[in-house]
Formats: sequence, structure tokens, C-alpha cells
Amino acid sequence: MSTSTMPRQHATPPQTTASERRNAKRGRRFTGTFTVNALLVIGCAYMVLPVLWLFIASTKNTADLYGTGAYAFGQPAFLDNVAAVLGQDGGVFLRWMANSMFYAAFGAVFGGLFSVMAGYAFDKFQFRGKDSFFGVVLVGVLIPNTATVLPMYLLASVFGITNTVWAILIPVLCNPFGVYLARVYSAAYVPGETLEAARVDGAGPIRSFFSLGLPMMMPGYVTIALFQFVGVWNNFMLPLVMLQDQKLLPVSVGISIWQGYSVPQPEFTPMVITGSLLSIVPLLLAFVMLQRFWKSGLSAGSVK
Repeated sequence: MSTSTMPRQHATPPQTTASERRNAKRGRRFTGTFTVNALLVIGCAYMVLPVLWLFIASTKNTADLYGTGAYAFGQPAFLDNVAAVLGQDGGVFLRWMANSMFYAAFGAVFGGLFSVMAGYAFDKFQFRGKDSFFGVVLVGVLIPNTATVLPMYLLASVFGITNTVWAILIPVLCNPFGVYLARVYSAAYVPGETLEAARVDGAGPIRSFFSLGLPMMMPGYVTIALFQFVGVWNNFMLPLVMLQDQKLLPVSVGISIWQGYSVPQPEFTPMVITGSLLSIVPLLLAFVMLQRFWKSGLSAGSVK
């Protein structure tokens, strides 16, 4: 019989067993988990290592700062550095810290409240041009703060409020991202039926907001206020342009002035590092003290 007349035999693919499929699935799961955990470790290291270096460097004197490794301890000099920071120029660092606390607290309380009121109005009220106005707010979210410093300086010059606290306090009342976030919280946490029931009982819009809307949006208010506090505390360009009096400067600008002194005078370098470490303490305290509001907001969202 010729080979051309022989029936063709088709090769059957090998069959995988159930254990092999489980092993392959387990391998893919392990690879995905390893990748996610590796990325988390890299992200944590990116955020933690600079803070760790700041803490270690603040314990060194000038010689050890330049003569030892980045994460190596030298002769203990933390208390001496703190004393030098607090005693420099008659304690001007404490004045800078107080200024930053005042600017940031004002922006957090009142700027956060205005954002919550605006977001509540965009969500619950109906008025002409509502979508257009909210579109302008979203455009404001996309514009970086540094791009608005020069126009705000020109406006402040027209009204004669440059080199005053009002040049800092008035701009921090406006937070487009806070307005957007407040509208999201209003839609999620304030039912329209509740406001309708309050309206039937005779409550006006203002009373409904402060009696019902604001308490329901309190986790959102605290979140916006915390973002605003951190943003104002770390703000650099606005006070740098607006203020000339050193007694009005926030700590971010004040430390940058010391950084300029450290080039011809290296003894200022430990003071800059120690002052930077002390300047983040209020931020850590704010996060620790307000975390319970964040937890309540997360639990409320999970229930919904």
C-alpha cells in the first residue's frame, strides 16, 4: 500500500490535569501578588526614606553631616540643633511656625467651609448656568497654583494689600478641588428626601444646610479641611511673592532663607534640616487627630 492511500493520523494535544491547572493558577496569583507588593514596597520606600534621612540628619552636627554616610548616626547633636533653631534671630522660627499655623488653620476652617457650601449648592440647588459655573470650577482644578500667583499679586497690588496677612488669607479661601470634592460628598451623603422633609417642616435653605447638610457632610468637610491645611502649610510661591516682612513669613519661606545662608555659612545647614523636621510635626499631629473622621467616612461609604 502506498503512503498516499494511508489514512492520516491527527496528533491530539496533550491534556492538562486538574493539578497542573491549579499550579498554573497559583503561579499567576503569586506573580500578581508579588508585583503588587513590590510596587507597594517601592512606594513606601520613596515616601519613608526621605523622612528617615531627615530625622537622622537632624541629629548630626555640621562636621558629621558632611563626614558620615547619609543614614549613619554621628555625635548626638539634636538638642543643640533644636536650641540653635529656636534661638536664631531672637526666636524668629517660632514666629514663622505661628504664622504658618494661622494661615493653614484659617484656610482649613473657612476655606473648607466655603468649599462645602459651594459643593452643596452645586449639588442640591437648581439655577441658571449651573453646569457652566461648575465647568469653570473644574478648569480651576486643572490650573496649577503657581500659574495664578502673578495675577493674584497684581490684584493684591491694586487693592494695596501686598505684604499683609490678607494677601495670604483671601486666596486660600478659594479651593476648586475642595468644591468638586464637596459636591461628590453632598451627592453621596445628603439624601434629597431629608432636605425635602425639612423644607416641609418650614426649614429654609440656610437652616437645612447647617442643621442637616453640614453634619451629614462632616467627614467630607474634615477631609477637605485637612487637604487645605496641608496645601496652605506647604505653600511657598504665594507668600514668597506677596510678603517682604520676615515677621509675616510662613515657615516654608523662612527655611528657604536659611538655606540661602547655608551656602556661605555651612553652620546653617543643620539648622535648615532640623527646622524642616520640626515643621512637619503639626502635619503629623493633624493627621493623627483627624483620622477618626476619615474612618467614619470610610465606614459610612461601605454601608451605603
